[in-house]
Amino acid sequence: MTPLRKARPDQWIDQIFAARAAATGGVIRRHVDWVEREIGHDRFMSEVRRRGFHLMRAGNQYIILCASEPVQFLF
Repeated sequence: MTPLRKARPDQWIDQIFAARAAATGGVIRRHVDWVEREIGHDRFMSEVRRRGFHLMRAGNQYIILCASEPVQFLF
């Protein structure tokens, strides 16, 4: 594995969580297949958990709620 390839997942993570939504408690959405291709599901879930955010899956989309407060599903 070349150093450039190894750094790519870290760059991908940095870019996703540098989004305004991550800083302001908003929502980030990413296609499941894209996450698998770029960094893998395990790494993605680990990064979301490390930040104290919530992760949901709806169909072929991951939805990250960028807040650590409890989540209430209304229906």
